[in-house]
Amino acid sequence: MKSTLVDSNVLIDLFDNDSEWQGWSDAMLAKAADRGRVVINPIILAELAAGFDSFETLNEILPPDYVEREPLPWDAAFLAARAYVIYRHAGGERRSPLPDFYIGAHAAVAGHTLLTRDARRYRYYFPKLRIVSP
Repeated sequence: MKSTLVDSNVLIDLFDNDSEWQGWSDAMLAKAADRGRVVINPIILAELAAGFDSFETLNEILPPDYVEREPLPWDAAFLAARAYVIYRHAGGERRSPLPDFYIGAHAAVAGHTLLTRDARRYRYYFPKLRIVSP
């Protein structure tokens, strides 16, 4: 059974009725759920939590039985750091969030497909990662 790690930008689209990507994100999330497990990690949950008043409200809107919570693999930390070092040596700005590299590394290490609207960096730094993106 295939699994999909869902980036926060896709989930934010679902909660934002003004998002031009809401239809695409909803359809891709439904396809991912039909194929197998749909997963998020603590970083993705933290990025989502900024838009909610309580953890209970977030869990009501995004129930754990629909979107599984998965811990971050330890070896993903090393892979994320290596990708970030390459990015910085290539002139990448320090303000670029390390969490994006951690999300890509988690998907790569765990063998998940990554569902995201921002595939450019993931494709470059994790070239073997399966990505679903517009």
